[in-house]
This record gives sequence, C-alpha cells and structure tokens, in this order.
Amino acid sequence: MDTEGAAVRANTTAFNDGRYESVARLDDYEELKEQARAIKEDAIERLPELVEQLRETVEDNGGTVYVADDAADANEYIREVVADEDAERVVKSKSMTTEELEVNEALEADGVDVVETDLGEWVLQVADEAPSHIVAPAIHKSREGIADLLNERFDPDPPLETAEELTQFAREHLGELIEDADVGMTGANFIAAESGTMALVTSEGNARKSVAATDTHVAVAGVEKIVPSVSDFAPFVELIGRSGTGQDITSYISLFTPPVDTPTVDFGDDETPLSELDADRDFHLVLVDNGRLDMRDDDQLRETLYCIRCSACSNSCANFQSVGGHAFGGETYSGGIATGWEAGIEGEDVAAEFNDLCTGCTRCVNACPVGIDIPWINTVVRDRVNRGADEGNFDPLVDGLTPDAEDDASPPLGKRFFGNFETAAKLGSATAPLSNWLADAGPSRWAMERVLGVDRRRDLPTFRRETFREWAETRTSGISASADGRKVVVYPDLYTNHVLTERGKATVRTLEALGCDVSVPDVRASGRAPFSQGMVRTATDHAEDVIDSLSEYVTDGYDVVVVEPSDLAMIDREYEKLLPEDDDALETVSANSYEVLEYVYGLLTQEGADEALLTGPDADGPGVVYHSHCQQRTLGLESHTVAVLERLGYDVTTTDVECCGMAGSFGYKTDYYEISMDVGEQLGEQLEAPGNDDRIPVASGTSCLEQIDALLAREPAHPIELLDPRRGR
Repeated sequence: MDTEGAAVRANTTAFNDGRYESVARLDDYEELKEQARAIKEDAIERLPELVEQLRETVEDNGGTVYVADDAADANEYIREVVADEDAERVVKSKSMTTEELEVNEALEADGVDVVETDLGEWVLQVADEAPSHIVAPAIHKSREGIADLLNERFDPDPPLETAEELTQFAREHLGELIEDADVGMTGANFIAAESGTMALVTSEGNARKSVAATDTHVAVAGVEKIVPSVSDFAPFVELIGRSGTGQDITSYISLFTPPVDTPTVDFGDDETPLSELDADRDFHLVLVDNGRLDMRDDDQLRETLYCIRCSACSNSCANFQSVGGHAFGGETYSGGIATGWEAGIEGEDVAAEFNDLCTGCTRCVNACPVGIDIPWINTVVRDRVNRGADEGNFDPLVDGLTPDAEDDASPPLGKRFFGNFETAAKLGSATAPLSNWLADAGPSRWAMERVLGVDRRRDLPTFRRETFREWAETRTSGISASADGRKVVVYPDLYTNHVLTERGKATVRTLEALGCDVSVPDVRASGRAPFSQGMVRTATDHAEDVIDSLSEYVTDGYDVVVVEPSDLAMIDREYEKLLPEDDDALETVSANSYEVLEYVYGLLTQEGADEALLTGPDADGPGVVYHSHCQQRTLGLESHTVAVLERLGYDVTTTDVECCGMAGSFGYKTDYYEISMDVGEQLGEQLEAPGNDDRIPVASGTSCLEQIDALLAREPAHPIELLDPRRGR
C-alpha cells in the first residue's frame, strides 16, 4: 500500500474506533439517533413549507435569501454579490456544497482570489486536488507529504517538519489573508426555519473568522439543511462529532442568527473601541436545490437527504479504508452515501463509476446517526444502472418490478452470472466432480476471467454431488426428538446446500442433539446473489418464493434456523424493501427466523438443556479466534456465538476488523480482487497474531470462510461445526 493509501486507512480506522468509544459513553445513543431521524423525516416532508418560512425569517432579520435551481444559478448569484462588493478576495470555511457547485472555479474565472481557510481544504487548494473525505478532505495526505508540499510551494526558512510547525505556518499565512478579505463565505450544517439561526460544526475557528472579518457574509447550503427550530439542533450536535471523528463534541459549535450585530473588525485600527465600529453587515443565504427536490420526490433516493455529512459511512467501510474517496466517490461526494448524492445531483452514470465498491456489507447502517439504509440506496442505483432506467420515481412494488424472465436482462454478463449463481450451483452439483475439474482447468479459468470477470487467482467453490437437502432426505436421525421438543426447519442456503454441506449436516445433528425435530425443506435461494448485483426484480422473485414456502412451515409451528447470516439479513431486512409493507407472511417468517448459533444459545439457556449432548474441546485443546460476519454484527448476533462457544469450554478471542474483504462475489471479480485481498490482509494479520496463531480460525459467513481459507495455511471452521456431536469421530 502506498503512502496515501496508508494514511487513509490509518485515519479512517482511528475515526471509526473513536466512534465506537464515544457512542459507548452515551446512554441514550439509540434514542438520539431516532430523534435525529424523526426530525429529518419531518423536515424533508415539509421542505417547501420550511424553505418559505426560512425566507421570510431571514428577510425579516435583514438578510437576503436566494433559492438556486442548480449550480449555474447559484454561482451566478454568488458572482453578482461578490462583484457588487468589488471584492478582490473571498475567504471560505469548509463547505461540501460549494465543492459541489464549484464556486471557487466560478469566482476565480472572474479574477477573484478565493482562499480556503480550513486547514485540510487549504492544503488541497495548494496541491490543486479534490477532497477525498467528507469531513477530513486531506485524509489521504501524510504529515510528511504536507510538509513537502508547503516547503516546495512557500520555501519557508527553516523548512517545515513537525505538525506544530505546519499548523503554525498555516495559521499565520491564512490569518494575513483573512485580514484583507472582502467577502466571507461559509456553509451551514443546520439552519432553523423559525429563527434563521445557523449552526456551524467545525474543528477549527476560521469559520468564525470568515464571518467576523468581513462585512459581507454569503452562506451556501443545500435545502436539506433546514430544520424547523433551534431546539432541533440538539441531537445532531450530540451525534455529528461522535459519528464522524469520534469526538464527544467538535472543537467549535457556532450558533448565530445573521446578519450578526458583531462589529466588522478593522485589523489596521488598534485604537477605535469595538463599540464604535460599524456593525452594518450584508447577509446572503443561497439555498441550493440542484436536484434535491427531485430526490425528495423519489421514494428510493429520498433518504439521502437525511444525511448530515458526518462521514461515518466512509469510516466504517472496509473498502473505503482501502481505496479512499478519490476512488470511492464521484464528482463531489465520497463513501457509501455518495451513490445517492451523485445519482441525484450529477446523474446515475457518475454514480455507476464507483457504485460497485459498495458490497452491501451493511457496516454503515448502524454507524449512520440518522439510520439511512445506505446499502439499499446503492442497490437501487445499481438496478437503475443495470436497466438504464429513466429519471423519475422508482418503486420496486409499483414501477414494474414484478418477476419476469427478462426483468434483469440488461446487466453485464458477469453480473448476470453471479446474480443467477443458483443455476450454476444446481448444475455444478448435478455434474460433480466433473464440473469442479472442468471449472478449474486452465482454459476454463482463462475464459471465465475474460468473459465473466472471475479472477483466476481466486479458488473456486467445490460443488458436492450430494446436496445438503439430498442428504437430509435420505438419512436416519439416530436421535429421537423429545416429545416436547421444538420443530425446526433448517434453511438450505445456496452454499450450505451445494458447497459447504458439512455445516448443514452439523446444524441438523446439533439441533437434534438438543431435542429438536428437524426438517430441511425444498426452498429457493434467498435472492442475496441477484440482490448484490442490483438485480432487484430477480431478488423480488426469490423473496416471494422463499416467504411462500417458509410461511407454511411457520404456520405449522416450525421455527426457521438459518446458517448463513446474509440470508437471515435478507429475510429480516432486505425483504421488507422487496415485498409489500402489509405482507403478514413476511412479518411472521421474520419473527420466527433465527441465526443458527442464536438459536442454539436460546436452547442452551432453557432450563434442563443438556449440554453434554454437544462436543466441547479437549482440556488442552486449541482455543478459537472468531470473526463475525458483517450482517451478523449489523443484526446484533455476534455475542450469541461467542457465548455458546465459551459455555462449551472454548477459549475465544475475536477480531475487530470491519470486514473480511471477500463480500460474496466481490472478491471473485477481477476488477476488485486486489482490493478484496488488501482488506483481507488486516484480518489475516489478526488471525496470525501471537496468541491467535495456534487457535482454530472460526467464522460464521460463507465469504469469511472463503477469504480466511485463502489467507491462512490452517483451515477455518464454521462455529456450528465445533458443536457437531460427531466432531472428532
């Protein structure tokens, strides 16, 4: 990894770790998130009304409001304001909205000197680079790199080296520029419609200087920044710093109702008292639409407008940690939420350039302080790109997204292959072992790489001739379920049924050992494969079939046990997007579906549970190092696995990396193999660290097991295999 890549990983990981620590200190964290989301939902619902209320309020205060249709409209107004002031210099605080509009370029074309006063933004201005992170724009720059840049550009004597020297130089240099500025420009994190009060949340004080040092203040903000009242700021102020940089609160929280009555500072006048200085200020609030009102009317992109630009989705994303925002981003915005912003503002073609870097791992879902379902937005846009959808509303239940053989005919061939992997798996099992030999032959690997984009360096799955379902149909239990035992159906997910059949068998034997009456039904694959490729119509078809099949069992008193966490996440999370809101069958199946170790945990904690039926470790046996699957952690189920293994006598340590890097088909694709392995190296380092290197590597997800198998010499196991009564026999 190069220097910039190392800087991105180090900084985003530090921010993310800080978030975990900071939010843990909040007793009401989830309540604050719910409050914040409710405020944004209400504000976006009433947005046209709030825009007009804010216009009246600001004008009553003595300011001016301009609502710009698009970037060109906003820039033209700003240019006119600056020209009317005969301004030679504009000083700006950090603002992603002005980055979106390219305000600097518009003003510089008029001969205006535009100066970024945020340290990171200024460094990038000197370097002539775009931001790579929503909150920390120069996150890809190391201290050494910044020192080299400033030394080359400004030739200070002595040369700059330490962080303190760099900061002091920037402070003095920017201070001089601010003193001579004619117009100050800021963004706004939040604006209260009822009072016109603005909130600026910053880590530096230069935003305040940009306002105080000039007699003309131009604030530029997207219309989505409006909330009803100042009291609505409270949950956001609590959450934004914690979510973005792991700070309990940022260095500066500035609340002001412009035009402010603070006198304009005259830096050349040391004698006149402040009370006698002129406080006559001009204030212009430029509210920007630029596609936002269309996004508001788009049921699937609307949630994007709830975003408070905290960057938690970037910091929690393993792929972003690996490649940074210049790769994982569009014209302006970066990270997981960038797909929604770029699709709504720049167009789906721009979003398509980086959209596939979102693997749907869902690590950003719980990190988002307003609960935006970012993976779903990415899936929606991916579907639209696949189908070449026209602009306008998209609703998977209304807009023609019903099962149809040609529904997903437009995705690239590679996506269609991965999205319809169920067909390949059925054929692979039916013809195994010949299918495995043919698939792994040199000419086949070459053809798959050229035609389907399947990287030849990645080991292919080995299909089993006897599927898990076939084994279950022909076997005799050997253990009689107790009369009052639970009835369970083990969901035969795609890999458990055709590839990793031993974990399915271990599941059946373990549940039977705990007194359950177990069945393995003939049920279609969950649809996770097409869903991940943005093939929403095909995934909807799968969802309908799965719920129809499983609901019959649940009605008959069966619980549903799912081995693969990503399939449980489909049932518990994704199906609600694909099926009607009033689908009682879905609600019933979801309420009675469990991850396998979650279910075992429940059985073991019941009175009279016989743990002796399960096989624990030898007294001097190896410990376990456990890596939890992404969706399993999002669903809050990791602790059940750890608790069960410890209860049975295993010494368990856990990993803390966000993702294994495999992410289903992502790690197979030639375009992303290197990223997948780069992310995976962090997991490999933890699994091989002293103290873990002699432990059994254990993981709950198919992708995790595949990646660990590629990273380590020792073979990983699914946790249910450690519970198998036949283990070691």
